[in-house]
Amino acid sequence: MASLTRRERYPAGSNAMMPFRLTSLLEPDHVLFFNPKLGTLSHVAPGPEFLEEQQFTVSELCLLIPLLESYPHYCPYEQLLASFERGRQASQEDIERSRLRLQTAEYEGLWDEYIRPLRGSLSRARLKLRRFGIDVVAVTVTGYMLKRFPYASSQEGVDQGRFHAFV
Repeated sequence: MASLTRRERYPAGSNAMMPFRLTSLLEPDHVLFFNPKLGTLSHVAPGPEFLEEQQFTVSELCLLIPLLESYPHYCPYEQLLASFERGRQASQEDIERSRLRLQTAEYEGLWDEYIRPLRGSLSRARLKLRRFGIDVVAVTVTGYMLKRFPYASSQEGVDQGRFHAFV
């Protein structure tokens, strides 16, 4: 991954926020706002009522923003890889180069090794997204997409598991 700062990857005005209305992932009229200056994603309800905020690293943002922009569709591996390596402004040429590199890696049996850094950053972003009730799921041999995370029911299971572990 290229070593650029958050500001270089996401150039914006001082208060330029990127809104994401994720129909069927969030409640009606709820919005996620991405603040490129701080690298934060905020969940805001009507009112406005601030519900949740998480800060993401530059590498996590390079994967998160294409996923948010692709919603409700999947985001292909080559687009994620191009963004991860080049930054958010990955061109079609960058995406095509990533596609060719992934095809070569698959042919040489090096797919997992090649994609491992991307998966590591995506795994960390995924944990933070769960606080918003959103999960990142793999679309076999294609890419990743955002889905609703049933955090209420699974959170109870996690808490119960912790309780039993200490008994």
